[in-house]
Amino acid sequence: MLFRRIYQFFIIYFIGITILFFIKYALNLSDYVIPSPSEIWTVCRSVFGRYLFNVTDTLSIAILGHLLSIALAIVVGILGRLTIWIGSFIQVAAYNIQAYPIVAVAPIIFILLGDGLSSRLLITAMICYFPLLLSFIGILTEPIREIEHFYESTMRMSWHLQVKIRAFENMGKITTVIVGSGTLAIVGTIVSEFIAANAGIGHSIRIALYQSDLAKILVALFLIGICTSLYLVCLEWLGLVVQRRLQKT
Repeated sequence: MLFRRIYQFFIIYFIGITILFFIKYALNLSDYVIPSPSEIWTVCRSVFGRYLFNVTDTLSIAILGHLLSIALAIVVGILGRLTIWIGSFIQVAAYNIQAYPIVAVAPIIFILLGDGLSSRLLITAMICYFPLLLSFIGILTEPIREIEHFYESTMRMSWHLQVKIRAFENMGKITTVIVGSGTLAIVGTIVSEFIAANAGIGHSIRIALYQSDLAKILVALFLIGICTSLYLVCLEWLGLVVQRRLQKT
C-alpha cells in the first residue's frame, strides 16, 4: 500500500515536471521563468533539510487539526442524528456555515488570534471539519432497519448502540471520508501558513513566491507530496486495522 501510494505520487509529480520542461524548451523560456533541471537540483541540495523540517512542522499541525476535526464531527454528528429540533438545527447550521469560504474567514482568525499555533490549528480544523461533519451526519442519521428493528423490538436499543451499529455498517465510508479529509487537513495548514503564518512549508512557499523562485516551490511541492502520501497510507492502514477488529468482535 505504501509503495503503491509513493510511486503513484512520483508518476504524477514527474509528469507535471515533464510538462513544465516541455513548455520551457518549446517556448524557449529563460531560467528566470522556469528553472533548468540542474538549477532545480542545486536548489534542492541547498534547501532540502530546511524544507523537510518545515514540512514536518506543517504535518504535525495538520495531524492535530485533523484529529480535532474528527472528534468534533463525531460529537456533532451524534447530536445531529436526533429527530428533535436540535438535530435539524445542527444539520441546517452545518450546511449554511459550509457556504462561507475559509479564505474569507482566515484573515479574521489571524486578526483575532495572531499568527501562532492556535490560528494555524483552527483554520486546519475548519477546512476538514465540515466535509467530515456532513458525512457523519449522513451516515449516523441513516437507520440500519434490518439490525435496529431487532434491538427495538426487544427493548434493548440505546443511543450508543444505535451509533455503533450505524458506524460499523458504514465503516468503509467512514474510513474513506477520514482519509480524504486528511488531504484537506494538510491543504488547510498550508493555506493558513501561506496567508499569515511565520513557520511551516506554506510560509516558505510564500517567501519563494515573492522571490519568484520556482525551483524552491517545486522542491516544496515534492516534499509535501511525499509526506502527504505517508500520512494517508497511515490513515488507510489504521482504517483497515479498525475494520478487522470490529469484524472479529
